[in-house]
Amino acid sequence: MRVLAKDIVKAVIDGQGTGEKADAEVEVSGWVHRIRDMGGITFVILRDRSGTLQLVLDEKPVDAGGRPLTLESVITVRGKPALNDKAPGGCELKVSSLQILSRALPDLPYQVNGDISRTGLEAILDNRSLSLRNPKIRAIFKIQATIIEAFSAHLRSLDFTEIKSSKLTAGSTEGGTELFEVEYFDRKVYLAQSPQLYKETMVAAGLERVFEVAPAYRAEKHDTPRHLNEYVSMDVEMGFIESELELIELEKGLLTHIFEEVARKNGPELEMWGAAVPSAEMVGKSPTIPYEEAVKIANDEAAKTKGGSARIFDINPEAERLVCAWSLREHGSDLVFVNEFPRRYRPFYTYPKDTADGAAVSTMSFDALFRGLEITTGGRRQHDYNALVETLPRFGLKAENMTGFLSVFKYGCPPHGGFAIGCERLTQKILGLANVKEASLFPRDRKRVEP
Repeated sequence: MRVLAKDIVKAVIDGQGTGEKADAEVEVSGWVHRIRDMGGITFVILRDRSGTLQLVLDEKPVDAGGRPLTLESVITVRGKPALNDKAPGGCELKVSSLQILSRALPDLPYQVNGDISRTGLEAILDNRSLSLRNPKIRAIFKIQATIIEAFSAHLRSLDFTEIKSSKLTAGSTEGGTELFEVEYFDRKVYLAQSPQLYKETMVAAGLERVFEVAPAYRAEKHDTPRHLNEYVSMDVEMGFIESELELIELEKGLLTHIFEEVARKNGPELEMWGAAVPSAEMVGKSPTIPYEEAVKIANDEAAKTKGGSARIFDINPEAERLVCAWSLREHGSDLVFVNEFPRRYRPFYTYPKDTADGAAVSTMSFDALFRGLEITTGGRRQHDYNALVETLPRFGLKAENMTGFLSVFKYGCPPHGGFAIGCERLTQKILGLANVKEASLFPRDRKRVEP
């Protein structure tokens, strides 16, 4: 029966001094991570999903044709585990039999057991099928799996229902043009920018609280460390709310649970990257700042480093970094919520926030900034049909072109709102990755559509 590498190490260490479990022969399977030929003895580091284990062989390992064992070959070995303080993990396996299940060709185009800090991102992505075997790279996606699992579990605990919506749409619900066209029989359709229309439909249908984890697509011609053309969007929508502040509190609880689960389940992966997640206390300290105040803070922070010559007019990437740095210094948290964005910066369906004179110059919307990067956009949506129809012309839109969208609100829809967390961006900032593409299994940008 196959045993995982980490379980062998644990059994031997736990049995230290008692001899318990140390004399039993075990079977382990995995990939050849490293080979050291010492002449009369060969050391092989075997890698499986749980970690690595040192193998000790008295003979040089070869296949049935006499060819030497190669790196990344898949093998099964049997042998007796033993303590060895000099071996990785303090344990090794003295091999009695070895079977090569699949021999890897010796001309590896990518050094799986190498130091990824010395490898360029393009080389890592060009050899994705091999680079994903690197334990440190694979750790990214073990953490990402925990993020998604924790996101879903927390929302289910609050009586949210998971949905799966179509990624083919007749047009944009956001009034934008950054859409990927798809040939669909005898017509054109588009890859969905977000599941928002479907989330709102399900709120209006009576589910009230829904979430979805699914890909989203943006046909933006960018090439930056923070953008992908296909990304995993973790979406939430909730009915019967009064303002965006309820959504901010929901996200605080959600992020707290995600961070706690990552800390609990992914300690070794975090250690590989020298990373840590915020505590519940840090999340609780995260401030909510109105847009205009956030812009002022960004300008004040920039003036300290640029002699007062810098001017920031929007919450741009530089402002995101400055506001998070300010929050960490002043509040002990580099998670910040910026709300009350001006109407000119938000889609037509964003709920307006009335001022004292009755004018609506700002909105019940927000962004979440984490460690210098926007990871969330959300807010309360307009739920009133007549108000939506009245608003459309101000944004250059026509009601006759938005019939599908408007139908959701024509026959009654509760006050509602939601947000979306970019899964790759959250992963990127937890681990301190230089580029969001590192947090995508198979990233898609203007140049890359393979593998």
